[in-house]
Amino acid sequence: MSEPKEFLRERAQASFSSRVENNPYPGRGLVLGRDESGDWLQIYWIMGRSENSRNRRFISEGGELRTEPVDPTTVEDPSLIIYRAMAEQGKQYLVTNGDQTDTLLEGIGRGETFEVSLGRREREPDEPNYTPRISGVIDLRGKAPSVFLGLLKANPADTSYTDRNFYRPASPPNGLGLALTTYEGDGSPLPSFSGDPLWFPTEAGPEQAIERYWGALDADNRVALAVKWIPASGGTSRLFLRNRY
Repeated sequence: MSEPKEFLRERAQASFSSRVENNPYPGRGLVLGRDESGDWLQIYWIMGRSENSRNRRFISEGGELRTEPVDPTTVEDPSLIIYRAMAEQGKQYLVTNGDQTDTLLEGIGRGETFEVSLGRREREPDEPNYTPRISGVIDLRGKAPSVFLGLLKANPADTSYTDRNFYRPASPPNGLGLALTTYEGDGSPLPSFSGDPLWFPTEAGPEQAIERYWGALDADNRVALAVKWIPASGGTSRLFLRNRY
């Protein structure tokens, strides 16, 4: 028997409170969900503790979301902070925390599954944190929508090895979403996300969602936030952005 929706709502509120509202550093995070009307939402945020990490903002063009430096003259290492975070291919909507977005797009072109495409990638090489690569896809091509989440993280016993965790859950009900963050919280080194995807609330439309999530993120560490609205019919999506700088 599936969990009652009311129980899931309470669970989502509790997860959101502990992992975002009362957490100074969940790192980067993504959510795949639906608002109360049934339209889809993709939520993605970035945070930063260093000057290099905070020197970013979101820009959008069509259905694509990218990061760019606010001050290009002070960028120390662009390899892990400048990338395409959201993209679309047909009725497939991708969101990730790194250049694995491009890997997934290339895989779609070759007819690969998401698992095969991400199987070629590793966790990020930023020792000692070894930041996980988190990815999410909403696929509206079939008769029924499907979602996919991927988590590539360093093996705790051997950080040279990448554990690859893939999830193909049932589509979330209206008002709820499934989330991954890069970290459990602040620390040195930063503790990587563990466990299954979390339930988060997504009952509001995109404008309300961006206000709620931006307000919940730690004010000292939040950098940028994006919400993509995707009509359930698979029509044209819209991106809503909030930048610190």
